[in-house]
Order: sequence, then C-alpha cells, then structure tokens
Amino acid sequence: MGGPPQRRNFIMKKSLLFAFMVLGAAAVPAGADGTLRLALEPAFPKLRFELPVGLYYSPDGTDRLFVIEQKGMISVFPNSPQVVEKKMFLDIRDRVFPGHSEEGLLGLAFHPHYKENGYFFVDYTANNPRRTVIARFSADPKDPDRADPASEQVILEVGQPFGNHNGGQIAFGPDGMLYIAFGDGGSGGDPFNNGQNLATHLGKILRIDVDHSSPGRNFSIPPDNPFAGNSLGYKEEIFAYGLRNPWRFSFDPATKWLWAADVGQDKPYEEIDIIRSGRNYGWNIME
Repeated sequence: MGGPPQRRNFIMKKSLLFAFMVLGAAAVPAGADGTLRLALEPAFPKLRFELPVGLYYSPDGTDRLFVIEQKGMISVFPNSPQVVEKKMFLDIRDRVFPGHSEEGLLGLAFHPHYKENGYFFVDYTANNPRRTVIARFSADPKDPDRADPASEQVILEVGQPFGNHNGGQIAFGPDGMLYIAFGDGGSGGDPFNNGQNLATHLGKILRIDVDHSSPGRNFSIPPDNPFAGNSLGYKEEIFAYGLRNPWRFSFDPATKWLWAADVGQDKPYEEIDIIRSGRNYGWNIME
C-alpha cells in the first residue's frame, strides 16, 4: 500500500482568472486570436456575502441554495435571480476560528438522506488548541431554513500545527461514505513530512462511515479502506495520501471518479488528480 508515489494525472497552468461563485458566465465571441472570452454578470444581484467559500444546492428538492461564509455562517435563499433576501441557516461564529486567511468555516456536506433526517456536516477550524473540526448539525424540523447550533455532534478533531493548508472540502461519495480533505498542516515544504506519514490525518483524503459508530468514535471505519485493520499505527480513516492542500474535490456523476485539485507550492502549475484508494500522490517527495 505504501509504495512509490503514483504519477500525476493532470497538471494545470496557474491562472490569474478567478470566477466568483455567485457570478454567472456568459460566452462572448472569440477574439482575433481565437481565444474564447467570458463576460461575468451577477447571478443574484441583490444579495451580498462576506468571504464566501462555497455554494451548495439543497438536496431535498426545494431548489434552495446555501452559501458558507468563512467567518462561520451559512446562508440560505431560493434559487432565483430575483431573490432579495437571504436567511441565516447556521451561525457558529462563536466556535469558528478564522485567524489565518485559510482558516474558518471551509466545508459543507448534506447527508444523502437529508430530506428525511435533516443532518448536514461542516468542516471548520477552531482554536486553543488550533484544530480542524468535522461536526454534524441538524436542521430544524419545523423550519427548513434554520439549523440548531446546539445540535452539534463532533465527529472528528485533528490538530493543526499552522494556520494554512487546512484542506476543507467534505462530500459524500456515491458509496454513502463521507470523504474529508486535509492539507499537510501548513508552513512551507511540509516540514513535518505529514504528506508521507501514514500515522497522521494531515496531507490526506479520509473516508469514514458516519451512519455507524464504533468504540470511542462517532463514526466507523469502512472495512474496505486501504489501511483498515492495520497493525502498523497507520490511520485507518486514510483513503489516499501524499497531498499538499486539496482545497476542493468532487465526484464525477457519470464515472463516479473522485477529482481533486491539489494546490502547488513553487512550480507554476497546479495539480488535478483522480483520487484512488490507497494511492500516494507524491507530496512532499515531489511537487
């Protein structure tokens, strides 16, 4: 399982173009050089957000959108360009620590049976000690536009040595498991060699079963995880490793492949990987 680093799947030239999440892109005729140009226009012109880092569709058929704001808020609103007001779905600023530009409320995932159970999961950073928290919350059964901050159940906590490289993406896979992205712990060059260290969650993508608990945990280890049941001290939650800062990933709905964008360091390229069970993606041996 812990063999040599796998080949990169794709690399992408770094670009200065940044598409803000609530802007719609409209195609503009290509220029003289044949380059396709995009014109950006507001998708929800009457709404404003502070440090938005994620936009999610409601999985319950109500055609609502949820925006997570880095300081610790989740807003909800109808999926309509005419919408004039957003509602506060969840406010956990009292426990979120956004001290570094890469810290804060970073990820949101709705349970596959959200319509029935109202469960959703978040990824945020906390302080004293500095750590990442994966937690479950519940929507108010009487008001679908509100969640109960007191319903928090902590699923997993992982210490963070520095403020950057927290990863932050969480998502349920086609298999119903929760996948969690962790960066290498921060600083530069992975000074603690976390990416290659299978005894830490840092620099990894994890895979856990949140529908079943096990002794001392509010989750269980899927038996087909690559390091499940090992006797070497490796973290059984690990699905893949050797990652620097997998800020965002997603599952292709057609192929079910897990695509991850891993942020590079000094090279003028970013890395896009197809993440497979047990594979080593090279950091920090190579970038």
